[in-house]
Amino acid sequence: MQTGPLLGSGRTADVFVIDDAWVLRRYRDGRDAATEATVMLHLSSQGYPVPRVGSVVGGDLIMERLSGPTMVEALQQGMLTPEEAGAILAGLLRRLHALPPRVSTDPANRVLHLDLHPENVMLTPEGPMVIDWANAKEGPPALDWGMSALILAEVAVDPRAEAPLARTILVSLLGDVDHAIDLGTALAIRAANPTLSQAEKQLLDEAVALVSSLLHTIGNVVDRRG
Repeated sequence: MQTGPLLGSGRTADVFVIDDAWVLRRYRDGRDAATEATVMLHLSSQGYPVPRVGSVVGGDLIMERLSGPTMVEALQQGMLTPEEAGAILAGLLRRLHALPPRVSTDPANRVLHLDLHPENVMLTPEGPMVIDWANAKEGPPALDWGMSALILAEVAVDPRAEAPLARTILVSLLGDVDHAIDLGTALAIRAANPTLSQAEKQLLDEAVALVSSLLHTIGNVVDRRG
């Protein structure tokens, strides 16, 4: 399908402009976006804030073009505090896990985003919208919390300018946890992620230690099952 200018790029996919209302999401490895579209349609039908799905054409996902900054951009522009960002992420996780799964018959399972962090939330005039459902699966909510915490912690332990901001967001997120989180499985998934560089993977153990320490300080429990 013919597209317009490149609007944005992630680790695995590019988003192109179609017109003022629609964009096209295309995986660079040729992956079919049909499963992602199905998950988004399921969540949208239950009122969860995801972009509206148009169709899947040749494996590419055509979806609603959102207006507004990503959470990262809003933080950089001073439109949002890191404490507010953490609270928004926690609220989005709770709201997601309050919905029934799409296919699982296990009453403990829910739809999991498994990549919910500030770059995957857009602050639209209608409220926060969650994008990039490529990693979505169904399973226990504790894993989704573990993945979000670990991703934030990876930035927080990395010696770069964003580290203090990420740590504050992480503390805010963890302050809203009232149950154990699954760091063990989250660590295994991140360690096997082919899009992470070796340098990034070397930060994982330190990131897990940070989350564990913060949870201990806050008074919550870490679930280390893998």
